Amino acid sequence: MNLAFFVRSAEINHCPCREGPLIVAGSRRRVWYRHSGNKAKLIIRRLFCERCHKIHHELPDLLVPYKRYGTESIEQVLDDHLIDVAADESTLGRWREWFRNWGPYAVGCFNSIIRRFQLDLPVGSTSDPPRTVLQRIGRNGESFVGWLAKVVRPIVNVHLWVQTRSAFLSKQP
Repeated sequence: MNLAFFVRSAEINHCPCREGPLIVAGSRRRVWYRHSGNKAKLIIRRLFCERCHKIHHELPDLLVPYKRYGTESIEQVLDDHLIDVAADESTLGRWREWFRNWGPYAVGCFNSIIRRFQLDLPVGSTSDPPRTVLQRIGRNGESFVGWLAKVVRPIVNVHLWVQTRSAFLSKQP
């Protein structure tokens, strides 16, 4: 049976750009691969802001933008725990490479968000001694499910998400 799950937030949605109200402007399908490798279809709402004239997608915490596997699967790989994800080894390697390149950018985004909105997020200051990226974004060694969603959500909501791989590619000799 081919089921589709409708995603709808219980929160009142406001535009991350202009903080105005969002109007439902349709929906789109999104594929989500579960831990087991089973594929599910999600129906994501498209929301329109009359102030900035942009379309925003109501992405659930279980997904990372532009990734088909759930955050739980990606977290497990990034945490180097016993990997129980039904994905090819090349996919797992791409996730590690993505995070190795994206992680420092995420720390910079968090520092920017903290300054911009005067928030108290668990990000180490730049004057602290060097630590791993996971430690700098608040993962001080403890293991808990959901840390990746907590990192991704604020970055997406203030429109700092970079969607191209070439933005992080470093030149190899």
